[in-house]
Amino acid sequence: MFPTQFTGASFTWERKKLGDVAEKVIQKNNNNAFKNVLTNSAEYGIISQRDFFERNIANKNNISTYYIVQNDDFVYNPRISNLAPYGPINRNKTGYTGIISPLYYVFRVLNINTAFIEWYFKTTCWHKFMYQHGDSGARSDRFSIKDNELKKLPIKLPADDMEQEKIAKTLTSLDNTLQLHEDHLQFLHSFKSFLLQKMFFDNDIPPLLRFNKFTEKWNQCKLNDHTIVTMGQSPNSKNYTNNQTVKILVQGNADLYKNKILKRVFTTEVTKTAVKNDILISVRAPVGDIARNQYESVVIGRGIASIKGNDFLYYQLEKMKNNGFWNKYIAGSTFESITGKDLKNTKIYTTNSDEERKIGNIFSSLTKIIQLQEHKIDSLKKLKQFLLQNMFI
Repeated sequence: MFPTQFTGASFTWERKKLGDVAEKVIQKNNNNAFKNVLTNSAEYGIISQRDFFERNIANKNNISTYYIVQNDDFVYNPRISNLAPYGPINRNKTGYTGIISPLYYVFRVLNINTAFIEWYFKTTCWHKFMYQHGDSGARSDRFSIKDNELKKLPIKLPADDMEQEKIAKTLTSLDNTLQLHEDHLQFLHSFKSFLLQKMFFDNDIPPLLRFNKFTEKWNQCKLNDHTIVTMGQSPNSKNYTNNQTVKILVQGNADLYKNKILKRVFTTEVTKTAVKNDILISVRAPVGDIARNQYESVVIGRGIASIKGNDFLYYQLEKMKNNGFWNKYIAGSTFESITGKDLKNTKIYTTNSDEERKIGNIFSSLTKIIQLQEHKIDSLKKLKQFLLQNMFI
């Protein structure tokens, strides 16, 4: 079966072994010539050990036995994880020479496109060989395979160097695009946090950003004096079901995700309910997470309270959560929770309806932009995964 290929591709792929296209690096750090100790992380790739652990782990008196890792060298880390079930193989792209523990396998590729091999090791194409020729050994967190076996690891690659380069460039370009979108998402989150701080009361400090025509003083009141607060009541567990034709049960924080309700548990017993557009807030660990009810009616358990409120109140509650407002109620408690009395007596701020509507619209629009950006990122990740699964053998 051939992989997805470019128009005009030769369809000629070769089967080689790792030992045919790479040589093991065995140069030791004699006389401690290099000091920068590297580590190979499944999530972050090859980075400085100090950056990863926020301190040096290696004993400076023992680093003479460490292998020297040049830029573009590859490192295999036998430590397994959910991200790397057989250990990660990553390329040194730090731009400098460092050293790494002799527990790792270091190799340098020869006469082959370096970026292509880097992407190859981000696929699962080589996992079957590892499964067949190694094992987890005595330690469940490490994968064990002999160097001589690792050199036999099969690698299938296009015979045409240009095709190797095109595959690598396509995936690298996609990865760069994905990083730009993730950076933009981080900016949007930071911008939203900034506006939440500046457009609502911060402790006793009035909002620093207001629309031009609004100058009147904001009012403070108890949440229960401003709106209706309903504390949840859990149904009997014998009435829980997987039948999705009955009521959705919102038990607690696990049922709230990205401002919406997750359909996870259902119940035939109706206790307390929340209707569409009610604000749902978790009152048990962790306290203060919120979501809008997007369904006509749901049952709320004792880990949830429902609040009638507009977008202005919703984002005021989000700002309070971000600022650690609820911590003062749960300090010293063995089980993180707040009482109905604490929630209902919570001090909030209000202003005239026009200003509340404008502020609510700002954050509602920004939240939708963030959600669209998250959707773009999810789509790019799916495309990347598809290409990794279909552009290699």
